[in-house]
Amino acid sequence: MPRPRWALSVEANIWRSAMATGMYLHKCASPIPPPPSFTLHIPSTLSKFPGTIDLAFFTPPSYVAAPELGTRPRLHRSATAPPAPVTSAKLLQAYPVIVNFHGGGFTIGTGLDDVRWCHAVTQQLNAVVISVEYRLAPEYPFPTAVEDGTDVLLWLETHAALHNLDATRIAISGFSAGGNMCFSVPLRLHYELSLHPRPTSSRIVALAAFYPSTDFTATRASRRATNVRPDKELPKVFTDLFDASYLHPPKDVAMDNPFLSPAMAGDKEVLAAFPEDIMLVLCEWDELRAEGERWRDRLRGLGKTVWSELVEGVAHGWDKGPNPVWEDGKARAVYGRVCAELGRVFYGEAWVSAKEGAAVSMEVLGMGI
Repeated sequence: MPRPRWALSVEANIWRSAMATGMYLHKCASPIPPPPSFTLHIPSTLSKFPGTIDLAFFTPPSYVAAPELGTRPRLHRSATAPPAPVTSAKLLQAYPVIVNFHGGGFTIGTGLDDVRWCHAVTQQLNAVVISVEYRLAPEYPFPTAVEDGTDVLLWLETHAALHNLDATRIAISGFSAGGNMCFSVPLRLHYELSLHPRPTSSRIVALAAFYPSTDFTATRASRRATNVRPDKELPKVFTDLFDASYLHPPKDVAMDNPFLSPAMAGDKEVLAAFPEDIMLVLCEWDELRAEGERWRDRLRGLGKTVWSELVEGVAHGWDKGPNPVWEDGKARAVYGRVCAELGRVFYGEAWVSAKEGAAVSMEVLGMGI
């Protein structure tokens, strides 16, 4: 018998509070990542649940929004509105934008959990990150999260220029459940545009998924059986809560729905909805590793360019550890390698060569040569 929704909501809120404490500690380690530059709220249009979707903008130091807004660069501090007006704003080249989806089984977590990743992007790529506060289950079950994510891309298509963002250079990133949304959201967007065709100049050019779930047709037991380190699995109390909360009502949710299980999408839809370049980061000790590897191989077989890394000796969500003293050096290095791949897509091979040359020069200077 399914658990009552009120009971799931109570449990989810308890774990949300616990996770908030863990993420606070995660952000305490030096270097302390800056908060969002500003936040916006947009209306939901696709979900049957009316409401708003919160967006946290992380911007590079050089960021200047479009003259139509009359804005200037912002210091990294909390805000609820775009940068303050100035009288003489000069339009710079529009910034690439990465739309990010956090993890947490579609049930816990916030758009600020990936602040270290967002900071890496703004510093290394001179790009803007929009981290999405999609609405969570059990209050908002499947497919609300995917619909909210799709709403953000539809909003970006018509509002990018207002924020000096380049709608022809959009990437999507995500972690765990958010990694699932790296694939399910483009599929949902493709479906939406097939229902309501319209001229569009926006373009998704890359997907960067960290330890994503891709196939809910596999049972939790079968997933766990693939983990080479069962002692490193996600606790069953979490996965039971996530599934009961998001997959509701159980009799009405088809596990092979591509908006839930992207790996179930047909080849035609995958080829049409996904960009050429895909980055996939998997964890050695993760029950989602096997399906991630199958997904990687299928994408490559369809002709997609898939950069993939298996991070050895880590479990699911390793980069979000609640260590208030030390930043995870392995996570920082992996973020850097993914940023390099995104930079190649955004700016071309010359940018990669220039970055590598600069790194060599710094190394030589450090050696006193």
